[in-house]
Parts: sequence; C-alpha cells; structure tokens
Amino acid sequence: MTQLSVNVNKIALLRNSRGRNFPDLLAFSARFLDLGAAGITLHPRPDQRHARYDDVAPLQRLCAERGRELNVEGYPAADFLDVVRKARPAQCTLVPDMPGQLTSDHGWDIEQHAALLRPAIAQLNDLGIRVSLFVDADYPALEWAREVGAARVELYTERFAESYGGAQADAVFETYLQAARRAQALGLGVNAGHDLDLHNLARFLDIPGILEVSIGHALVVECLELGMDKVLGRYLAICQS
Repeated sequence: MTQLSVNVNKIALLRNSRGRNFPDLLAFSARFLDLGAAGITLHPRPDQRHARYDDVAPLQRLCAERGRELNVEGYPAADFLDVVRKARPAQCTLVPDMPGQLTSDHGWDIEQHAALLRPAIAQLNDLGIRVSLFVDADYPALEWAREVGAARVELYTERFAESYGGAQADAVFETYLQAARRAQALGLGVNAGHDLDLHNLARFLDIPGILEVSIGHALVVECLELGMDKVLGRYLAICQS
C-alpha cells in the first residue's frame, strides 16, 4: 500500500496572502490527517512565500501526536538544515531548488553535488531522520543516492503527468518503472511526487513498491472543486488498491 502525504504549501500560500492565520495551516493539516492521510509534507523555500520555517515545529508536533509522519522538503542550506535538525521530522526530502525558484523542476545530479549532500545527510541520519533525494526518472547514477547515505529517492513525476493520456504515455511510464526497479534493486525506497492527481495517480501506482506519494497543488484544487472529504477518500482508495 502506498502512503499519501498531503503537501500543504498551497494552504500556506492562501494564509500568507492576507497577512493573518486564515486559513489556519495547522487546522487544515489536522483535518487531512483525520480524513486518513498518512502524513503531511511541507516545503519552506528561502523567501518563505508560502510555507515558513516557523511552520515546521508545530506541524511536527501535530504529526507526532497523531502517530503520522511529517516530510520536510527543501534545499540543504544551513538555515534549512538547522530548522530540520531542531524539529526532527520523520523524513527530510532534499531538493535542488535555488532561491527564487517558482517550483521544483528537476532532480539532483547526486554525483556532482555529493560534497554538498553527504555531510547534510549524515547530520540528519544521526538524528534518526530518514532522507530522500529528489531525482529525475532518467537519472543514470542512482547508486550515488545510496553512496551519499540516502534511504530513499523521490521520483520527480512532472514528465509522467505531462505525458499522461498522450502518444508518449507508455514510453514515459516505462522510464519511471525502470527507475523504480533500479532504485529498489539498490536497496532504496521509492517515493514520488509533482503534478500527480486523481486522474493520473492510479496509472502511476501500477509501478510496484511506491512507498509514498506527496500531493499538494492538484489535491488542494480538487478539494476546492469537490470538498475535502470526497477528495481524500478518492485518493486513499487509489493508494490502498
């Protein structure tokens, strides 16, 4: 069964647009957990235009109280790592986002950035924080994820989502299938995320052994259209099938 982690960045973006705690990020996160989500994902960026560093600790307390996981995503800069070390979430997903980047749009070249990643991962591992690295499905050197100490990789799924229903869909799906198999053969757990939604998720989860999907933008839009209860129920049915 695949775990669903709800990315609440878009809730935080709405909150920040009005300068007060409405919508309440913690209350919405609690409701997602109450509706059955296995965890919450938060991706604070350096400009903190949506999720903020001071959101991490209260969300970690909430997830711990509910026996669920918090996944904190971000670039391994010193201030980000300091926040993660203090909060000690269950998982930290390191992404190669630079300051000012609108959204994640590529995975790590782990070999090239090994000198950056290795000490950061060692610090997090020493605290019992599971580390996942954001990677492209066609990245050829997945063995470097294990070499630098990561426990999992997260497959960046925008290319899958863009091709879904099109002429290249089967070929692109095969790329992701083979990437997951390569990672699993190396002893790495496999997560996935970016532009997955109610329409394409079931097809993606034809790939065996996907441990976790983190979904935010589409899920929040679908909640606006259909309501939280219905949307979470549909996602959980897909993940549990």
